[in-house]
Amino acid sequence: MFLRRLSAARRARSVPSTGAALLLGGLMLLAGCSSKPTADPTANWSPNRIYAEAIDERNSGNFEASITLFEKLEGRAAGTPLAQQAQLEKAFAHYKAGEQAQAVVTIDRFMRLHPSSPALDYALYLKGIVNFNDNLGLFGFLSQQDLSERDQKAARVAFESFRELVERFPDSRYAPDARQRMTYIINSLAQSEVHIARYYFRRGAYVAAISRAQTAVTEFEGVPAAEEALYIMLRSYEALGLTELQEDTRRVMQANFPDSQFLSRGFQQAEEPWWKIW
Repeated sequence: MFLRRLSAARRARSVPSTGAALLLGGLMLLAGCSSKPTADPTANWSPNRIYAEAIDERNSGNFEASITLFEKLEGRAAGTPLAQQAQLEKAFAHYKAGEQAQAVVTIDRFMRLHPSSPALDYALYLKGIVNFNDNLGLFGFLSQQDLSERDQKAARVAFESFRELVERFPDSRYAPDARQRMTYIINSLAQSEVHIARYYFRRGAYVAAISRAQTAVTEFEGVPAAEEALYIMLRSYEALGLTELQEDTRRVMQANFPDSQFLSRGFQQAEEPWWKIW
C-alpha cells in the first residue's frame, strides 16, 4: 500500500498543473513572437523622404543612422541620379564620423561605377578633403604643430586628387579651393623636408642635412621653407669646411631673401610660421 501511494505521489509531481501549463505556453508564445524580425520603418517611404531623413540624421551628428539610410537609398533608387548622390553623401558621412578609410573606399567605388558622372569633380574634391586633414593647419596655434610635422602620405594623396580635379575640371566650382589647398600641401611637404634637415643638422649629420634641404629647394620651388633650407645648407657647408659652397649658398640666399632674419638671428628668427596664414 505504501509503495502504491509513493508511486502515485511521484506521478502527481511529474504532471504540471493547468495554471503552470498555461503559463509555460504563454512564455513560449512570447518567445516565438520576440524572434520575429522587426519591420523596416522605411518600407513605405519614398526615396526623397529617405534622403531627407538621412541628411537630417547626419546634420544631427547621428552618422551611423545616416549611413544606414543612404545605403537603403542606394538600393531603393538604383540606377538614378539620386542613388549616385546617396553614395557621395554616404562618403561625406563617413568622413564626418572620422572614418577616413571607409570614406575613401566609398568615393573610389563611386568613381569606378560612374566615370562619366557630372558629380565626378565633387568626388575628386571630396577625396582630397578626406585626405587633406587640415585641422592642424587651421588650429595649429593650439598645439604648435602643423601639417608638415605629420605623416605626409595622406597629404600627397590629397594633392593628387586636387591636381586631377583642376586638370580635368578647371572650371569646376571646387577648382579654386583645390588650387589653394595644393599650394598649402606643397608648402607643407617642403617644410617637412626642412624639419628633417634641421634634425640632422642639430645632430651633426651635415651631409644628410644638406641632402634634405636641397630637396626642399629643388623639388618645391618658391616655397617659404626654401629660406630656412638654404640657411641649413649654408651652416652645414660651414661646418664641413666647404667654404666655396658656403659662400655660393650665401649669395643665393641674399639674392632671394635679402631681408632674411636667418642670416642675422639664425634659428632664433621669430617670424610667424607660414601655415598660420591659411
